Amino acid sequence: MKTIIEALEAKREAARAGGGEKRMAAQHAKGKLTARERIELLMDEGSFEEFDMFVEARANDFSKADQNIPGDGVVTGWGTINGRIVYVFSKDFTVLGGSLSATHAAKIVKVQDMALKNGAPIIGIFDAGGARIQEGVESLAGYADIFMRNILGSGVVPQISVIMGPCAGGDVYSPAMTDFIFMVKDTSYMYVTGPEVVKTVTNEIVTHEELGGARVHASKSGVVDGAFENDFETLAQMRRLIDFLPLSNREQPPTRPHYDDVTREDASLDRLIPDNPNKPYDMKELIEKVVDEGDYFEIGPEFGKNIITAFARLDGASVGIVANQPMTLAGVLDIDASRKAARFVRFCDAFNIPIVTFVDVPGFLPGTKQELGGLIKHGAKLLFAYGEATVPKVTVITRKAYGGAYDVMSSKHLRGDVNYAWPSAEIAVMGAKGAVEIIFRSDIGDPDKIAQRTAEYQARFANPFVAASRGFIDDVIMPRETRKRIIRALMTLKNKKLENPWKKHDNIPL
Repeated sequence: MKTIIEALEAKREAARAGGGEKRMAAQHAKGKLTARERIELLMDEGSFEEFDMFVEARANDFSKADQNIPGDGVVTGWGTINGRIVYVFSKDFTVLGGSLSATHAAKIVKVQDMALKNGAPIIGIFDAGGARIQEGVESLAGYADIFMRNILGSGVVPQISVIMGPCAGGDVYSPAMTDFIFMVKDTSYMYVTGPEVVKTVTNEIVTHEELGGARVHASKSGVVDGAFENDFETLAQMRRLIDFLPLSNREQPPTRPHYDDVTREDASLDRLIPDNPNKPYDMKELIEKVVDEGDYFEIGPEFGKNIITAFARLDGASVGIVANQPMTLAGVLDIDASRKAARFVRFCDAFNIPIVTFVDVPGFLPGTKQELGGLIKHGAKLLFAYGEATVPKVTVITRKAYGGAYDVMSSKHLRGDVNYAWPSAEIAVMGAKGAVEIIFRSDIGDPDKIAQRTAEYQARFANPFVAASRGFIDDVIMPRETRKRIIRALMTLKNKKLENPWKKHDNIPL
């Protein structure tokens, strides 16, 4: 028996060695951790249990049997994050560049199926060179099997992709279908076709970083939801994110102990809105002063900065925050902001996370670039997402809520449950000056008359009381009371029941 146990340990050590010390050293030299080191940092200490450690690829005409390293370039299994079950796969770049073979794919599919069956999140760590060319169509079939599980698992269990090295070709489409994607700056990139192919086809000369680096995708394309400085920070942030999410759509969001008074008021919020209606202020200050202990996890902070999406806690329970940001483009809704917020709202709705919306929006961004880019369709995504959401929805209008953007931002008309406004709220079709110049076009040549009409319009419409008189605003609240009022509203909505008409699925304006 002793001999058998020693043989087992020897086989385990061989599997843990991956591509060998030389390749592991090369990984470390690039500032990257190995596949197993990443899992150790991500999971609670000692909690990880590995599956299929001894699986090997099938050798064929173009690969040698001695290249069949146990594990076949991906580490799979389950463990816990702060005591809650999470499934994981981590591609091992030291083994044939982490390339995907049929058996490599089968290992990933197995943990995807287990996550779906057992109702637990799955985190994929990507560091690979794409399909294993030697296997031809079998590797392509493996990708499709993984994609199918991404599709079936969407809205059932949280799916998170972490890009920690190269991610190209077929590898990019699995992350694209997951709920969130995060990257590591300088050591990771993702694209469908690499710089060499781009040069051949379009004659463009670009670097890996310019084509698919973390900064590009986090700020320009919006493909990823965040970029972090190194492997350590990235994995620590993934542990933090998981803490905000339910394990599946069958569960309610987690509740955590906190030390923040639910009745806390903050007098400084009474001074947050500037006297000049055109002067910006930082909406993040409001979020920090309202949520538990000022802690929130922002999604997509560098993309569509005119809208903020974040997870936070109120009275210990997870909520999704959506807020216009007056510091960028006056908080206007444009293509990027609409896409970003719509996807976030749909995620929250799929996983029973209440949505708190802070509104200061002057409308949709005008211009040929926006119109020709499909602003109508993209804006409709956010409208659609809020309208179909059945989770508790609490809205606070802090300042401007103009035009169709007022409707879109979780208004009472889109089944907002509790809608508050600050006394500084201006709810109207448009700003006073623009409205007066349209209504009283004949007076444009008389500045005094225009000024008088503008003052009249502001007095009549640039306040929350017209909407409140129609029941579209449930109450006009003091800014200092915002935290207390939102928490109380959410408490009344805890047992909310609302169902949409039966349908196979909706047809959101993609």
